[in-house]
Amino acid sequence: MSRRASLPGASELFRITSSPALDLPPAPEQPAPAKGNGSGNEPGHAHKDQLSRAARSGSGRTKHDAKITVYVSGDELLAMEQARLNLRAKHGLVLDRGRLVREAVAVLLADFDAAGEDSVLVQRLRAGSEDGKETEN
Repeated sequence: MSRRASLPGASELFRITSSPALDLPPAPEQPAPAKGNGSGNEPGHAHKDQLSRAARSGSGRTKHDAKITVYVSGDELLAMEQARLNLRAKHGLVLDRGRLVREAVAVLLADFDAAGEDSVLVQRLRAGSEDGKETEN
């Protein structure tokens, strides 16, 4: 009898155990794209706006296909960490900085969609440009 442990091969360790297509509910049927004169006042355009608003929620802990890098000041990072710890201590919400940022962006964009000119985003950007702060490109 060998004293070596018998281990499964790589093909057994990395085999597919379920089909993602079988685990997901069937996708709803998509209506045919509306053909129009390009004025933007077509039913297809309204559908895109609804999808845009529906997507204004944080994506949570899923695999993301795009990445951006954002530089923040030390004070901004400290405030973000304090908010994250506060959410954990007082509300029982455990999240990482990425999730916090995705949720904050979703809230800001939803407000922008709903309020437009009167949104927090527009007001803060205007206030920043009036203070002589330069905007980044």
